[in-house]
Amino acid sequence: MANALSSRPRAVVLLSGGLDSTTVLAIAKEQGFEPYALSFRYGQRHIQELVAAESVARSQGVAKHVIAQIDLREFGGSALTADIAVPKGRTAGDMSDGIPITYVPARNTVFLSFALAWAETLGASDIFIGVNALDYSGYPDCRPEYIAAYETMANLATRAGVEGVQKLKIHTPLISLTKAQIVQEGMRLGVDYAETSSCYDPGEDGKPCAACDSCVLRAKGFAEAGLQDPLYIRYGMV
Repeated sequence: MANALSSRPRAVVLLSGGLDSTTVLAIAKEQGFEPYALSFRYGQRHIQELVAAESVARSQGVAKHVIAQIDLREFGGSALTADIAVPKGRTAGDMSDGIPITYVPARNTVFLSFALAWAETLGASDIFIGVNALDYSGYPDCRPEYIAAYETMANLATRAGVEGVQKLKIHTPLISLTKAQIVQEGMRLGVDYAETSSCYDPGEDGKPCAACDSCVLRAKGFAEAGLQDPLYIRYGMV
């Protein structure tokens, strides 16, 4: 854990335990922020990503790691929060056509709202999130215009914002990068991707299925970067 007396500016980093959010955490640290990691047990299909998030938070030395408890299974509507099969075997091209059933309704809006509340109590003006508008699965809440609109709203929504003591900035350092570029950036920063979990439907031991959209995009990123995925090496999949 980071020094409680640190003079670095605080930032809330949304940490799912996946490749993108882990890279963003490393970027926030490199930019001089003291990171407070926020993960969610939101009724998702498996806990492997939370196991990964805890491991990443420990290894990257965050100031504090909170796992917030909410239950989006009450609403369903997604293959990640309801008894709906996770699509598998789609190509990256297939993913550019429409919004997939793995989209969780309003998930980033919910997550950012929790991050906003924590940032206000921490006296932090910065939130980091690993959204990406290039190699992604077509989610509407990963687009630049969504983030810009949320940031505008957030600065109208809190006491700190209204009183002028906080000007919130939502950082999206990956938003215009390809998955290969994200992998390269993480490797430059020394990220251990063997700790991460990206799969929508992993085995009980955390082994990725290698066929869901998230696995396909991750594999595409490592292949285009000319690298082997340390997670696949870990599970003997290469």
